[in-house]
Amino acid sequence: MSKKFDRLAAIIFLITGITFILESRNIATTAYGSVVGPNVFPFILGCALSLLSCRLFYETFSYKVKEKDEVQYNYKQFFIILVSAILYALLLEKIGFIISSFLFLIVSIQTLERGNWFKSISISLGYSVIIYVIFVEVLKGTLPGWSLF
Repeated sequence: MSKKFDRLAAIIFLITGITFILESRNIATTAYGSVVGPNVFPFILGCALSLLSCRLFYETFSYKVKEKDEVQYNYKQFFIILVSAILYALLLEKIGFIISSFLFLIVSIQTLERGNWFKSISISLGYSVIIYVIFVEVLKGTLPGWSLF
């Protein structure tokens, strides 16, 4: 990508990550029926976003200078993933975390990399189940269950 664009994106993501960290402190620390409060995920997300943006900014110093940056935008892929993310958010409580995450990941992976269905299905199913088990069983949090109707 472009060095200027990546530096600007890194700064914006750093500000967003710091905002997530600071604002997560204003969220209640516990939720009814859950050991993990609603403030944990935004805090972790903010930390990850801040660290990754710092790395991106650091990596821009090692970019080689090109005479002309040609950027190709993939609007079709962007809109497919955008629509699938919106549907994921809308269907999360209706069909449950595992099923909606599985479907969202299948669509996203196949949009970015066509073919190899076995790999896509295994990654999607593995991610959905592992995250559900870790969050619900290990951390004693709550996520929408297996309901289809």
